[in-house]
Amino acid sequence: MVSVEGTSPVFNFVFDHPHGIIVYDASGRMATQQANVGDRKPFAKGPKAGTLEVRAAAFDSYGAYYGTYTVDSKAGTITHHIEDGLNPALRGRDNVRWFEFQGDDRVVLIPRENGNGGVIARKDATYKLTWERIK
Repeated sequence: MVSVEGTSPVFNFVFDHPHGIIVYDASGRMATQQANVGDRKPFAKGPKAGTLEVRAAAFDSYGAYYGTYTVDSKAGTITHHIEDGLNPALRGRDNVRWFEFQGDDRVVLIPRENGNGGVIARKDATYKLTWERIK
């Protein structure tokens, strides 16, 4: 993950120091993990030893899910069909993103959700995640 622009209208997850990875394989599987490394504090003696507040802060500064994906090149979208993730509420959800390539090594994913069950027009979308190919 190179950068995050804007704030998600769906998830209360703010990036000021984004770090992450997204993997797509040829068989149609995907996985992603994102962290806001600026806010992540280590546990003193492992996750069970942390206070509820410390564990909640760790959960709030990290996102991860996995599943399958499909690409609609005509619409310019990729859909992540989420099987499961850190947040159980994501199970079974489809995350649809517009995609834009920037050269050979970068892709920008732009979520379509507006946070109220609707879709944001692409021209009005302000939340963008930029990913760079690992070399």
